[in-house]
Order: sequence, then structure tokens, then C-alpha cells
Amino acid sequence: QVQLVESGGGLAQPGGSLRLSCAVSGSIISIRVMGWYRQAPGKQRELVATIVTRSGNTDYSDSVKDRFTISRDHANNTVYLQMNSLKPEDTARYYCHGEKIATMTGVKDYWGQGTQVTVSS
Repeated sequence: QVQLVESGGGLAQPGGSLRLSCAVSGSIISIRVMGWYRQAPGKQRELVATIVTRSGNTDYSDSVKDRFTISRDHANNTVYLQMNSLKPEDTARYYCHGEKIATMTGVKDYWGQGTQVTVSS
């Protein structure tokens, strides 16, 4: 059973920082891409950042580029999202996503339960 568990969300002031973590557990053989998505109330879920686990190549949405940094601990199947210079519009529930996670039973995508980030003074 693969599980993605996010942590690190909370309340931050505008201009502040938070660091999200996503721990992937289970009988993992490989993970192709890890990503962070977010969904604000009344809006569609949107991509925030992705990282190719083997190469470390990253990609960001324009709205978070130069403020957020995605990274991974390959050995421990953990991915991080360092969020700096936070803005009120960053308020959303942040979800961890694992693309093409391979186990003995097959390959599929997985989602975490999400962690709430609120940016407010």
C-alpha cells in the first residue's frame, strides 16, 4: 500500500516562509516524478512544482517561480516544497502527487491527503 503523507502546512504572514514535506511509504520500486499541486476554495487544482526523481529536473508554475523550491531526498522517498515570500494568493490546500510510482503490483499515480497553507496578516 503506497501512502503519501504531507506535513508542514499552517499559517504564515505575507512575506513569510513555510516548508512542506511529503513522505512516500510502501513497497516502492521507483517513482518517476513527484509534484506539488494546490487548490484554493472555488478553484481548480493547479500544478505548483514538479521534480523528476532520477535527474532532479524541476519545473514551476509562473506564479511561484523564484519564490518556491522543490527538492527531494531520493534515498528516503521524501519531497519538499520550500515556500518563501508567501502571498495571500498562495493560500490553498497543497497536495503531494506521485506520478508513475512502481510497486510489485503495478504502476500508478497517487495523491496525498493535502495540507492547508494560509497566508494572512
